[in-house]
Amino acid sequence: MLFVLHAIDRPGALPKRLANYDAHKAFLSDTIPYDIKIVMSGPLTADDGTTMIGSLFLIEAADHAAVERFHAADPFRAADIWETVTITGFIRRQG
Repeated sequence: MLFVLHAIDRPGALPKRLANYDAHKAFLSDTIPYDIKIVMSGPLTADDGTTMIGSLFLIEAADHAAVERFHAADPFRAADIWETVTITGFIRRQG
């Protein structure tokens, strides 16, 4: 099943995001322990197209709980960068 994880940063979180970026990227490089597959992911940006303001993941997982476990272990969550996070099932129609 596919899930979208949509996360919006707290106001002023960019310095903290950048300080934790390497740990976040290293975490994303091995998702086997969480039994999920990242189909695609990347930062959300402000209207300038470069300033990072959040994260978006398209994740393949057996269930919502697996995505929750993955999210709970993310260094960005531990650093309290995200203000809001939603995890929603997704049905691919095109692409």
